[in-house]
Amino acid sequence: MASTASSATAGHAPAGTRRDFLFIATATVGAVGAAATLVPLVDQMNPDASTLAAGGPVDLDVSKIDEGQQVMIRWRQRPIFVFRRSKQTLDALQSKQMIGQLADPNSEALQQPPYATNWHRSLKPEFGVLVGICTHLGCIPLFYPNSSATTPVTNWPGGYFCPCHGSKYDPAGRVFSGVPAPYNLPVPPYRFVNDKTLRVGENDASAAAWNFDSIRQL
Repeated sequence: MASTASSATAGHAPAGTRRDFLFIATATVGAVGAAATLVPLVDQMNPDASTLAAGGPVDLDVSKIDEGQQVMIRWRQRPIFVFRRSKQTLDALQSKQMIGQLADPNSEALQQPPYATNWHRSLKPEFGVLVGICTHLGCIPLFYPNSSATTPVTNWPGGYFCPCHGSKYDPAGRVFSGVPAPYNLPVPPYRFVNDKTLRVGENDASAAAWNFDSIRQL
């Protein structure tokens, strides 16, 4: 399939375009204190317009994603974050410091398929796959994977931050306590077709069927 590429400015999308992204972009780890940024696109196995309109599966070549890099693709008119997590990030997800700040560290609320109900909320620990829509009012969180004393807020351990009302999520999309968002970021149905190809929109072949519409809140 043909690949397409475009660029955009990082930040919060206007209300009219929040849920209708017409681009695929990557956000990469920057210096501590820097805002989330967009960089040139990796190749994507893009479906045609009729497949997108029907909500069909979308494939992504994850071999092109560097460690510490996030790719944003579109499925069912929703932004999907695919983050290749480093060992440092995975260690942070399991730390007492991180877990102690989370509202639902064990993913007890139904915001993910059964095969993603684990500490990393994914099929493979190194790849996080999340719907990039805040569970408060539907804004799009910014990506701040680096820990920082002041950015985007004080005592930031890294993850996702919604600038609209201050909701925070860790790199697995688990929501922090004491923020407006009530639930973790949703995990869409997905599976790995092979070692290189991630398919969003289909359940893992070894798991029972799961309906994305069953989640508590998007």
